[in-house]
Amino acid sequence: MTTSAVRELTPTGKMRVGINFGNTVLVRTDAAGAPCGIAPDLARELALRLGVSIEFIIYDAAGRMSDGAKADAWDVAFLAADPDRAGEITFSSPYLEIDSTYLVPRESPFQSASEVDRDGVRIALSDRSAYDLYLSRNLKQAQIVRAPGPPASVELFFREKLDALAGIRPMLVDVVRLHPETRILEGRFSTVQQAIGTPRGRDAAAQYLDEFVAASIDSGFVAATLTKNGIVGATVASRTYGRSIR
Repeated sequence: MTTSAVRELTPTGKMRVGINFGNTVLVRTDAAGAPCGIAPDLARELALRLGVSIEFIIYDAAGRMSDGAKADAWDVAFLAADPDRAGEITFSSPYLEIDSTYLVPRESPFQSASEVDRDGVRIALSDRSAYDLYLSRNLKQAQIVRAPGPPASVELFFREKLDALAGIRPMLVDVVRLHPETRILEGRFSTVQQAIGTPRGRDAAAQYLDEFVAASIDSGFVAATLTKNGIVGATVASRTYGRSIR
């Protein structure tokens, strides 16, 4: 750890950590209403290693949290690495990988994620989520219908009787539990790589975060918090060297 890294991670005297309550795979609340889950666990471990205090900056959608980098609203954020976000954020290597796929009505003719991109198909999703950014770059025929966050995208899918709901697999598993008249398609259209970001220009901080992710994977900390939080459908990322998106 260098003095420069600590200074860049705590420019206000404490480490401000952006977390997205819209992503229930990473963040939830405990009985007292405090943040808990994989991202808060990693954030607290990071603060412990640095010997600094922590303040959680709360968001309800990844797109809004991503905007916080330009506004200097946080020093560290837990969100998916994506090229469309890399102009303002430097990402660590991923610590977690989560498949993105589709949920459809049980009677839908679609069987796999690769079949959905067809003319006339309407897909509900969370605005500026990692899977929105991916599908916006890659869909050729299907129409995207955006909602302001994951819960709103679920409501939109049912209210408008859309053809598919895009999301990360653990979220869709929760939806199916509540709505047995739906099912999740086989396969995936992308793999979301959850990483730790810091605003551009904080090179020492970015290097330290990359080292922290590597150490957390090697020590088993990431696997342990995944198990502790009972998350199904996500896996510890393969150990890599160097940041995934620069």
